[in-house]
Amino acid sequence: MQNAINWFEIPAVDFNRAVTFYNAILDTELKQMDFQGMPHAMLPFNETEGVGGAIVSAPELRPSQEGVRVYLNGGDDLGAVLDRVAGAGGTVAQPKTLINEQIGYSGAFVDTEGNHVGLHSRQ
Repeated sequence: MQNAINWFEIPAVDFNRAVTFYNAILDTELKQMDFQGMPHAMLPFNETEGVGGAIVSAPELRPSQEGVRVYLNGGDDLGAVLDRVAGAGGTVAQPKTLINEQIGYSGAFVDTEGNHVGLHSRQ
């Protein structure tokens, strides 16, 4: 087993609003598709060796600031992602914070749907 996680889903009540938010903070266009009757917006990942995830809208999925927390790859410097959060309608929950020199930095935000999501980067 290479990764503890194979796939994750971030729930959205308003799918279009959530996709717009993640497009803005990640500075990309998420690929949208319907999978098993649910709209999915795929977060960027390497399909051959990476762990993937998506923004998903389904009646049984509810956004939450409690419970499991997912940490997204913040790229070269997660500060750039956090800088776009407020303008996209979210809230910064934890500013860029050094974990230690070997691990790098973490930060967190609350998205437009109410999910508490972490970020990690080396710088």
